[in-house]
Amino acid sequence: MKTLKKGCIGYDVKVLQKMLHLIDDGVFGPITEEAVMMFQHEHGLTVDGIVGPKTWDALAPAATLPKSRRKITEIIVHCTATAIGKDFTVQDIIRWHKARGFKTIGYHYVIYLDGSVHEGRDVNLVGAHCTGHNAHSIGVCYVGGCAKDGLTPMDTRTPEQKESLRKLVAALLKIYPGATVHGHYEFAAKACPSFKIKDL
Repeated sequence: MKTLKKGCIGYDVKVLQKMLHLIDDGVFGPITEEAVMMFQHEHGLTVDGIVGPKTWDALAPAATLPKSRRKITEIIVHCTATAIGKDFTVQDIIRWHKARGFKTIGYHYVIYLDGSVHEGRDVNLVGAHCTGHNAHSIGVCYVGGCAKDGLTPMDTRTPEQKESLRKLVAALLKIYPGATVHGHYEFAAKACPSFKIKDL
């Protein structure tokens, strides 16, 4: 991410505002500057209202993600296998998974089309996303993964999803050093997550 300060506009500002739980209008104004300065103060950073590498690092998900009490050795990436451009929520997936007999959503994290990261199943609970690998893994899922027909596998990740997925996986690797990253297709006869993990 590039360095941001008061007066900047655009997508990177929206990402920053979402991380700070502000209205994401993409305009770095006085309210965003004040929120940045408060964040910097709370995290022992230079309080200048400028979002450079150190502030971005502190804002990264690793700073706020809960650590599981389970031993985590794998991070497994999935897609919802839904049509390109169709948005779905954690609540939608909970409904789908309950209909399949799960107690709740099987994934631990879900990335929406806008790149926002949402918590699913508690990371302390064994997931329900990859047979034979649930006990010691974290399941990460992005919304999409199919062409318009809802059937043909396709890498439908938006630029925002790609960025968030990279950041989330990087953060999880900091929390669980030594864990390995996999696509669901490595463990099942599926195309999921519709891209090769080397292209993460």
